[in-house]
Amino acid sequence: MRRMTLLALAAIGLAACGGSTTTPPSSTAYKAAWLYVGSSADAGWTKAHDDARLYVAQQLGSQVQTTFKENVPEGPQATQVIDGLVADGNKIIFATSFGFQDQVAAAAKKYPDVKFEMATGFKLDKNMAEFFGAAEDADYLTGMAAGAASKSGKIGFVAPFPIPEVIREINAFTLGAQATHPGATVHVIWTTTWFDPAKEKAAAQSLISAGVDVLGQGQDSPATGEAAKANNPPLKWAGYDSDQKSFAPDQWLTGTVYHWGPYELTRVKAAMDGSWTSGSYYGSLKDGFVDIAPFGTSVDSATQAKISDKKAALVAGTFYEVTGPLNDQSGKVKVPSGTKLTLDQILSIDWFVQGVIGSPKGS
Repeated sequence: MRRMTLLALAAIGLAACGGSTTTPPSSTAYKAAWLYVGSSADAGWTKAHDDARLYVAQQLGSQVQTTFKENVPEGPQATQVIDGLVADGNKIIFATSFGFQDQVAAAAKKYPDVKFEMATGFKLDKNMAEFFGAAEDADYLTGMAAGAASKSGKIGFVAPFPIPEVIREINAFTLGAQATHPGATVHVIWTTTWFDPAKEKAAAQSLISAGVDVLGQGQDSPATGEAAKANNPPLKWAGYDSDQKSFAPDQWLTGTVYHWGPYELTRVKAAMDGSWTSGSYYGSLKDGFVDIAPFGTSVDSATQAKISDKKAALVAGTFYEVTGPLNDQSGKVKVPSGTKLTLDQILSIDWFVQGVIGSPKGS
């Protein structure tokens, strides 16, 4: 569940609640708004959401006027921003941080004629829907690239918060790494922030000092990759949220990416034509909601082929990475042979698979 912790203190120091529109005001344009916890220029999570907003604007042209508010603190201030967006005539609002959920749920009751779309939440109402995607599948594929790139089998991972979304990301990444490098371990450092490039870079450097030879991350910035590039010798790295290759291209492997745009376009169209209904959506590799970014030049053809084959199996449903036998860090069987974790189980997972070095509690 994305954005489960408050970012108010970090966000207050930013350009609070900035925003913009992409089309000229029009009396006939349908107004759609996006609520961001970070900056649209973060090169990660929020950038991916803003790419989706731009996609909607491009596809619908003058039919829609899009607005975004960025660096919005989770909590009471989000309510004020939502009230302002409704007052401005927005008829559908996409909230892109789990920490906005309570404010969005209250707004849905307060404004029954407005449609609300909550990224990564679980609360539903007649005018409030929820959406996310099976990033764990792409995380597994990214882990395969990291495992193949590691000579020592000792991989580092810069992680934000110990919540189910991140824990399942690390588990899938680890299982993928072990598929291409049997016995590989993934060493985790928690930053307790989604976006703090200096802190992320320091965590990456600490992992490098501890002897890892490949880096992965679940952060919103490419700082981990910049640390990998700056090291002597440079390390390979895998990104998250967006295609971050440009920040350290020679060290880039691949990364989990989200394509929010097609889903959001469908929802805006449905709101416009009156066919919108509430519901919970979990996108996949099959429908293109999640994917991996293009490979870096250092990923050899044999590894690319292995990853492509595994991706095809995930799409076809003939492979599922969280199928037993799976042990936890202590070696205890958590998933018996042949048993698959259910969606509810992976959405609430609070334990690390064997091979992860670090605490799932964040300590």
